[in-house]
Amino acid sequence: MKKMVGVLLLLAVAACDKDGGLKLPREVKTLAQLGETVVRQLDGTAMHATKGQAGQEQVVLSALVRGDKAVGHRDFNGAKRVLPKVFAGMQQDFYCGCAYQGKDVDWLSCGYVPRKNPERAKRIEWEHVVPAWVLGHQRQCWQNGGRKNCASNDALFRQAEGDLNNLVPAVGEVNADRSNLSYGAWAKQPARIYGQCGTVVDFAGKRVQPREEVRGRAARITLYMHQRYGLNMSRQDRQLMCAWARQYPVDDWETRRDGRVISLQGEGNYLVSQPQRLAEVCS
Repeated sequence: MKKMVGVLLLLAVAACDKDGGLKLPREVKTLAQLGETVVRQLDGTAMHATKGQAGQEQVVLSALVRGDKAVGHRDFNGAKRVLPKVFAGMQQDFYCGCAYQGKDVDWLSCGYVPRKNPERAKRIEWEHVVPAWVLGHQRQCWQNGGRKNCASNDALFRQAEGDLNNLVPAVGEVNADRSNLSYGAWAKQPARIYGQCGTVVDFAGKRVQPREEVRGRAARITLYMHQRYGLNMSRQDRQLMCAWARQYPVDDWETRRDGRVISLQGEGNYLVSQPQRLAEVCS
């Protein structure tokens, strides 16, 4: 009961701010958004992830932190500020293996040749392995104003969008071409479209085949995010991700990255630190 009263108070505070009668700090607004999410969970309309009463599952939310030294989940803008720490000494893009410094991509290091957009191919961008569209398009905030609205007004989306476990460096052109397409596998030696880059995009089939070196990494990230935030996944996609996670074991890159994510966020990917738990997801 005390928790419910607290939630109602937070909702009232949020309402005051919306009506223009009271200007509140961003942190207070975030707490109000968390309160709204709790109410939606109690009504059975929120996404789910951890076991709750009566066999239901509920997503566990955290108040977002700010600043480089704080430990906890961040929104996407906050995540981008600390991601260079996660990949320090590991400056290689996810999809093509290109070296980079700052935001500048070294094409010669990986034999990269732009497909269509050389300007965007020059820079590194932070790629959501599970696309932001997948994280939010079924939520009410997305229906009312798309990604920007969700990032401003939905606490669960903000946490998922900034989850460090889901973010990797990628050549900007490949990031743009991948968009919100699902992963797939259709050829052992597909025709390459970015020079020597092993990742290819099938625009007609609306799918992406990542280079073999990162398939296990991509699979464990995808499975973690869907489990963590209660996202729907087709049976076919789950079978492929589970197959990749089994075929390509956890590697040193994942272990090193996971330790850094934990140090900054307080929560890593349990499929990396406890690979035996893959059976829970892929039973």
